[in-house]
Amino acid sequence: MTTTVAATPAAAVLRRVPVVLAAATVLLQIGYPLVTGEVRDRLTVVTVAVFFLASTSHALVHRGARWTALFVLITTGFGLLAEAVGTATGVPFGQYDYADSLGPKLLSVPVVIPLAWAMFAYPCLLVGQRLARTAVGAAAVGGAALASWDLFLDPQMVSAGHWRFTDVQASLPGAPGIPLSNYLGWLLVAVVMLGVLQLLGRRSADDRVPAALFLWTYASSVLANAAFFGRPVVALVGGIGMGLVAVPYALSLRRG
Repeated sequence: MTTTVAATPAAAVLRRVPVVLAAATVLLQIGYPLVTGEVRDRLTVVTVAVFFLASTSHALVHRGARWTALFVLITTGFGLLAEAVGTATGVPFGQYDYADSLGPKLLSVPVVIPLAWAMFAYPCLLVGQRLARTAVGAAAVGGAALASWDLFLDPQMVSAGHWRFTDVQASLPGAPGIPLSNYLGWLLVAVVMLGVLQLLGRRSADDRVPAALFLWTYASSVLANAAFFGRPVVALVGGIGMGLVAVPYALSLRRG
């Protein structure tokens, strides 16, 4: 089933909105290594907000208002719940707490964090559904795609001081301040979240915008860690981990 906005002049303008927001997301991310301090903190929040709007505006245009509303409710609600439980109990990510650098908090979690779960869950949902035929398979592949992003995200955010783990007994190479339990927790939460999202059903649409954002996130994360952040091991580990999904996905897009 294909759900798109009717072909009217206003609809044509609306269909350009996700493209503009996706381009803005890329430009904001390019600017991240070029600034420091409070400017970088603010840029982080703005980038998440714009990426979130790019994802949700694309969903609205191509999958409809009801689908989008349910998607936002599931992803932000699930993300907030997981993070609130995580900061209070240490389950499932490990013992950690947030600094005050990411803006207002709800239940001890910066409001921007649930938006981050939602912004990237959208392209990952479509990745999983393209690479797997069944709902279970799509949840597993999409969840793995979402969790693999954290191979880049946590080293970057912990280094920036936005959150810290207080009990690290085992970690991946290049990321000594992050426990292995964090990545396992991400995988658990991501797979369950993507499993629930399968209930929204599959809808055929022009998904070039979320595809570009997913592959850009992968490629730019490898490049940024290798060339700008001085974390070549993170670039290697994340490049392999996320590449297990990103490379087959890129090949599938090339085949059409």
